[in-house]
Amino acid sequence: MTREVSQDRFARLIECATRVFIECGYRRTQMAEVATAMGVAKGTLYNYVESKEGLFDLVARCADRQDLSAVASTFPVPAPEPGSTLLYVREQLVQTQSMATLSAALKRKRVRDASAELEAIVTELYDLLARNRYGITLIDRSARDYPALATLWLEARSGLLTLLESYLKSRIASTSLQSVPDSKAAARFILEATTFWAVHRHWDLRPDSVPESVARDTVVQFIVRALATG
Repeated sequence: MTREVSQDRFARLIECATRVFIECGYRRTQMAEVATAMGVAKGTLYNYVESKEGLFDLVARCADRQDLSAVASTFPVPAPEPGSTLLYVREQLVQTQSMATLSAALKRKRVRDASAELEAIVTELYDLLARNRYGITLIDRSARDYPALATLWLEARSGLLTLLESYLKSRIASTSLQSVPDSKAAARFILEATTFWAVHRHWDLRPDSVPESVARDTVVQFIVRALATG
């Protein structure tokens, strides 16, 4: 039996389910906990979605969306086809790695202003992570007890680190950027520092009050000034 659900109620479901999955991880999340977070009876939750698997799939697709109107039109949302959630996550992670500024920089052998180039790369990385912070945190927390998801997550992170390392090696070799003891460690530092400020600090037990624009500019300037030659 299909039901009509208001967009406000649907948005509330995504908000509460995202929070519970992030707090508890995939395995420990229970439908009853999501219902409690929404302030509804557990049975009411099944008016929206048929199963926990369906709810996780829905959250993975909607956590960072502003407009939910085109996501689902029939309720309850059925359980996903086997493998469809992982396929969607894989596609999203591939898109996350598709950084235009970094890809363009890797094709250039030399650059006139490496500081400006690096600034554009780190800025794009920060913005990409910030736009997808809920989905990233959802995958990061759930991967701990969802082995197939963990494999995708680690592969994506490894791929991005390899690209950043290749970029640093190229610019350091041409003396466009400062030398560092280890390019792999430097790439990891850039990714982890950017990820913390764009994503993880929002779930800190004592979150700071630094505005997003200030955090972004501080991270970008810190990294650029550390590696600039001039």
